[in-house]
Amino acid sequence: MIATDHITCFGHKNVLARHRTTLEITREDFLTPRGDCIICISADKGAIHLSEEVKRILRQEGYGYLVIIKDDMIEVIKGRGSDRLTFSSDIKMVVRKSDFISDGTILIKADKSARDLRRDLVPRLREGEIDVVFIASDKPLHDNEILGVVVYSFPTLLKSTQFVDN
Repeated sequence: MIATDHITCFGHKNVLARHRTTLEITREDFLTPRGDCIICISADKGAIHLSEEVKRILRQEGYGYLVIIKDDMIEVIKGRGSDRLTFSSDIKMVVRKSDFISDGTILIKADKSARDLRRDLVPRLREGEIDVVFIASDKPLHDNEILGVVVYSFPTLLKSTQFVDN
């Protein structure tokens, strides 16, 4: 079973993406340089607003994929769910490399934090609109399957994206 959700957020001049263990999307409309895990602000959703189906799959220890789409670039972060996830934050969504869980945690044991994002993507995260697709699956997905879900579910998001191997 696969479920998806779409988050729209915006860049900020203080996006640094340097945090070693977390990555955060926030509904707040400001960012100080100390918030080095935050990749975008003014998001239209916090953890509590994610679809019930996405939350259900992740609470059953499912697999989660955060797909960041900005201009012609795409970045995929892979992580896991947990029966301990509360999805109770109205303000933020946090992806963690560790298995620590707070009210905003949406994925744990992630393969990337803010620091691990493509460095050529980070300057683009400082301005304009950013699309994030969140995919939850009861089975692990390969990269081509993740992108297939994005293309099928949100075809207009990838209109100018060119796919390259890293």
